[in-house]
Amino acid sequence: MTIKNRSSFLDHVAKNLGRSPRTNQVKKPLWTVAPQWEVYKNYSIDNLVSVLEEQCKAIHTDFRKTPMTDLPAVIKEIIQQYDGNSIIAAEDARNEQYGLTKVFQELKQHGKEMHVWDPKLGKDNQIIAERADVGITFSDITLAESGTVTLLNNENNARTISLLPEAYIAIIPKSTLVPRLTQAAKQLHENVQQGENTPSCISFISGPSNSADIEMNLIVGVHGPVKTAYIVVD
Repeated sequence: MTIKNRSSFLDHVAKNLGRSPRTNQVKKPLWTVAPQWEVYKNYSIDNLVSVLEEQCKAIHTDFRKTPMTDLPAVIKEIIQQYDGNSIIAAEDARNEQYGLTKVFQELKQHGKEMHVWDPKLGKDNQIIAERADVGITFSDITLAESGTVTLLNNENNARTISLLPEAYIAIIPKSTLVPRLTQAAKQLHENVQQGENTPSCISFISGPSNSADIEMNLIVGVHGPVKTAYIVVD
């Protein structure tokens, strides 16, 4: 695509604004009023956990807190609660760190269909996700105010995992909690500035799929999981 008449157009805009054209990068202004930074400004991590727990009630999401040592037992309990016979999970380095690799092996031993996302399988991963009962991923940034988990989707952690199964489990390391979208956007922006490889697809998930488009009647599970669980891990 070719850009035409850009200079003359920008010169015209600058003239009407009563200034000369700006050719250097524009600096972001410092606003005198910034209420978005004041929400839960002085809250501790534990306070944010309480905010998240309360918000989960509003977004029809099951909420659990657990130390890392008890996470495997909690995961298996929720999978059983959701009648999970087929499970799909992201290929994540934290699986080993949080004891999930062993959980996945035990699920297989007990006759469950357990699949960890494998980029080499291509579209077959999506077919497996579509028939899965439960999808499991970690949250990369967690917004307490809205009960939102943020997923940095990549070749090992596709959005399909959190979208296609009937139920979804988000494992939330306590350290990922921030007050709201303001801080999440700032963190993502800083990652880019520091040269980190930020994926082009970032998912923000606030509980199970909801829609009230038709006559304001709330329907859960229209275009995504019917059930969602958040597990906050110390």
